[in-house]
Amino acid sequence: MRQVEASVVSIREVMPGCYQLCVAAPGIADAAHPGQFVMVRCGDKLTLRRPISIHRVTESGEVYLFFTGAGLARESAVSSGRKIVPVSGKGEGTLWLSRRKKGDKLDLLGPLGNGFTVNPNSRNLLLVAGGIGIAPLVILAERAISQGKFVKLLLGARTKEVLYPGGLLPGGVEVELVTEDGQVGRKGMVSEYVFEYVGWADQIYACGPRAMYESIAREMIERNAEKPVQVSLEVRMGCGVGACYGCSIPTKQGVKRVCLDGPVFNLDEVLLEEVRL
Repeated sequence: MRQVEASVVSIREVMPGCYQLCVAAPGIADAAHPGQFVMVRCGDKLTLRRPISIHRVTESGEVYLFFTGAGLARESAVSSGRKIVPVSGKGEGTLWLSRRKKGDKLDLLGPLGNGFTVNPNSRNLLLVAGGIGIAPLVILAERAISQGKFVKLLLGARTKEVLYPGGLLPGGVEVELVTEDGQVGRKGMVSEYVFEYVGWADQIYACGPRAMYESIAREMIERNAEKPVQVSLEVRMGCGVGACYGCSIPTKQGVKRVCLDGPVFNLDEVLLEEVRL
């Protein structure tokens, strides 16, 4: 874990309300593992840092962060274009972050948490992204491909407008698109198609809403499928380093802290019905 002052290299809105922020942070880039995150200080007015997923890293020491900004706000049309207005004080941190410009300095703490684990003998990896759940999976796909693994990504979203751009995915990933309205790819929920590939996959990795995890877990039990599934949990965090216990969740092994013991857990370990995501 390092505390660094990073310079903003670029920021772009890749989907409505979703941003890809690139910062120069060699110390964090060199130490980052797929599934980890950083805690970002968002201005002087907010006491608590905000947890942001590490999206990908480069050999030159750049770290790409993925977060929702306008997704936590209300958009109102104005004559000069689009104006973002915070709702009930929520999302102020990521809204502030979405307004950064090239050359701005950011105070980062990281990399933090336990990430995804890839078994050396695994060859075929299935990644399941529900909406903005793509955030921690891109770096996982990149690392896996560089290690000679075969990676298939089930990428789901409500509509084509909020699908993660395929051009930003690493080369070598086989992508299956799913939209709830069927405008692009297959129609339905991305979790509905996981079991078409369970036999092929050596390991499964998922990131998305609770309903997606519950659906996968239910199908695993009903089909008596014994396949390891790792999931990334997103909960409210206070400190990000395990000191405040604000992100504690119940598991079959007792209470765990998402920031320290996670954010990645085995799906069959988490008591989903008791977790607030």
